[in-house]
Amino acid sequence: LSLHDALPIYFLYGLSKMTFSGKTVGYIEKNSFDWNGSAPESVDIDAEQVPDAPVLSLAQKNGTIAPKFSMIQLNYENLAAMLGGTATSTGWKAPTSLLQLSGECIIDTPSGKRIKIANAVLLSNLEGKLSLTEVSKIACQLKVLKPADGSAPYEICDISAG
Repeated sequence: LSLHDALPIYFLYGLSKMTFSGKTVGYIEKNSFDWNGSAPESVDIDAEQVPDAPVLSLAQKNGTIAPKFSMIQLNYENLAAMLGGTATSTGWKAPTSLLQLSGECIIDTPSGKRIKIANAVLLSNLEGKLSLTEVSKIACQLKVLKPADGSAPYEICDISAG
């Protein structure tokens, strides 16, 4: 048996359902979800006696994610959930003061995996066009923050594991 034969093969793809702060996020525009990740950061320490390579590399920051996506299902409840403000049965009013939407984000995939972001801030704005060739949308970005209890900022697990 080779290592390849002994380990199951997993792929992480697609988006079946997304919730933010306990509310289901409306339809997300096809091909708009992007992890928007950044590479880990380190500082290299050089020595005069060793001109060809650093003698030490000090880790400064782990790699991060800041998912971006466009939500295109613009009913009044979704506008309020993603942008704040007030939804009524006949409309939506933008927030009148500065607000910060935050909470847990859970993403289920058709590949049987769940991504859980324990503490995220949602930054969003209305964008797109009013035309007959595309729909208006809410551009969203999640800022992943360290949970208050010090646990991992995000995790990927089997949907069946919760």
